[in-house]
Amino acid sequence: MAISLGKPRQVEYKQRMVSTGIYKEPVSGLVHATRMGLDGDIHVDLENHGGEDKAIYAYSVDNYRFWENQLGVSGFPYGQFGENFSVSGLSDDEVHIGDVYRIGATFCQVTQPRVPCFKLGIKMGNPGFVAIFARSGRVGFYLRVLEEGDVRIGDPINCVDRDSQGLNLREAMQARFPGPQQRSIIETALRIPALSSAWRDDLLHRLSVLGLTQACAGIGSIDSGGTC
Repeated sequence: MAISLGKPRQVEYKQRMVSTGIYKEPVSGLVHATRMGLDGDIHVDLENHGGEDKAIYAYSVDNYRFWENQLGVSGFPYGQFGENFSVSGLSDDEVHIGDVYRIGATFCQVTQPRVPCFKLGIKMGNPGFVAIFARSGRVGFYLRVLEEGDVRIGDPINCVDRDSQGLNLREAMQARFPGPQQRSIIETALRIPALSSAWRDDLLHRLSVLGLTQACAGIGSIDSGGTC
């Protein structure tokens, strides 16, 4: 496991300057993990990152190899995708929302997949990469710190509890895209107590829109006010 931390940086976006913490740099030595994140790591956009539900972002090194091959790039540095923990294994197919891991002296719980924003496009030098990244399902995951403690490079990561719903990250991301399984995936995700509050609110909204759309489809028309 590698550990990366970030400080605020000003970058240009659409002819204006925006602040971001996505530029993470690998560190060595002990790092203390608190319920609000890693000491020394600054969350700039607190609406979409940070807080107890998204204290730490983890990303699989296996995904590094995939993107290097896809993009024709050799040797992305750790922290390239804005993650705090660059981990071996733990693919998006095997990690489930609600799983609990022991990492060094901490215990952490998976709360949701990472949903990329435009700042990832800035970091990668390609605005279109954001959609490609999200659709790929190779998005990594946010962690809630259940028990605070120190972590260091190379600490083992052991799963100590699997969530009973068994909804992996790749499947969970399909909740955001129209398709035949979208509704069932949303309903499964909403049954997971560990689900982040932000994702729960988002999925409840999507579920209500799906219900409205299906009801309107059954009637065959929508009035000008946007209701059936």
